[in-house]
Amino acid sequence: MRLSRTAAFVLQASLILLFLAGSSAPSPLYAVYQSAWGFSPIMITIIFGTYALAVLATLLVAGSLSDYTGRRPVLLVATLLQVITMAIFATAHGVGALLVGRVVQGISVGMAGGAVGAGMIDIDREKGTLANSALPPLGTATGGLLAGLLAQYLPAPTVLVYVVLGVVFVGQLVALLFMPESISPQPGALASLRPRIGLPPNLRRPTLLVAPALVGAWALAGFYLSLGPTLARRLLGSHSLALGGLVVFVLAASGSITVMLTRLRPAASLVTFGAAGLIVGVGLTLLAMASMSSVVFFLGATIAGMGFGAAFQGSMRMVLPLAAPHERAGVLSVLYVIAYLAMGLPAVLAGIGVVYGGGVIATAREYGMGVMALSSLALVGTLARRRSVSTVAAPAKS
Repeated sequence: MRLSRTAAFVLQASLILLFLAGSSAPSPLYAVYQSAWGFSPIMITIIFGTYALAVLATLLVAGSLSDYTGRRPVLLVATLLQVITMAIFATAHGVGALLVGRVVQGISVGMAGGAVGAGMIDIDREKGTLANSALPPLGTATGGLLAGLLAQYLPAPTVLVYVVLGVVFVGQLVALLFMPESISPQPGALASLRPRIGLPPNLRRPTLLVAPALVGAWALAGFYLSLGPTLARRLLGSHSLALGGLVVFVLAASGSITVMLTRLRPAASLVTFGAAGLIVGVGLTLLAMASMSSVVFFLGATIAGMGFGAAFQGSMRMVLPLAAPHERAGVLSVLYVIAYLAMGLPAVLAGIGVVYGGGVIATAREYGMGVMALSSLALVGTLARRRSVSTVAAPAKS
């Protein structure tokens, strides 16, 4: 028995959704781990950065592997690694276990990122491109909120969410056994494992154009996923674990909703809108830190999330549709390399700033100004490109 094309698409969509949910699930729980094991904010961002580094390294080595072996074998291994990750997290009794779990999880997400994204595009180019933009932030929102609520209101806060996700991953692993392959295997699988990063010539300029927007958006995501819950509790004077999950949910859910609502807009205009949204949203967040206003803080997170969703979707749609079938996983991996490098490195630097700089508020202020600067660069670049395209097109109409 084989799954239909529609069922295969839904299965792969569920993979990307729940893989990202699993990656954000630890975020609201860092306060619990920190209280139990007594580590500093630097260690929180190192744990988070370890995950991003593992994703990055895997993308460089195996990001295009599914273009040669087919999508299904890569996804089977990646999903098995997710099951192992949940077992490590559920039984963790120290920082070392969290670091190991994050490495295994990063390898899993790095393997799956290009394979599942390309697999959905193999089945339906338009819906696959949309799913690649909408589902990562939706998964991030789901994992953060689920972990926060389970930890706040049910027993075993550092176990239950991982058991729930682990059971789901086992079900997905079984379903993958019945998923048909969407491309034919190609020679060169071993050669593709050589660490490298590259793009087809026709995709280099579009990728360079969207890079500042990608970097700004994912740097913001990295900060919210690592230190966002701590910042929210500090601003609101609360120790609620659910609050930490709510902050992640607001940012990511607004991004996912924006992707769905703007799916018919031109890609370049989405990058412009996204960059502007990041500038306004982060600016409001900085204002909230100055005024200690919870209303302004969540309004800023919502608008910043909208900017994240629009910038991410616009970037994907400007690049991915230009890739040939056996280039898709590799191209998608390059975009994720940019994203995860932007997400992981600044977050670790922010953790150092919290401990050795002026604390979480001062570090968040400096971080926010950096995101605004990158977003301004993306905004200027896309506006300049649109103006040049209009100038070239004008004589053709006369």
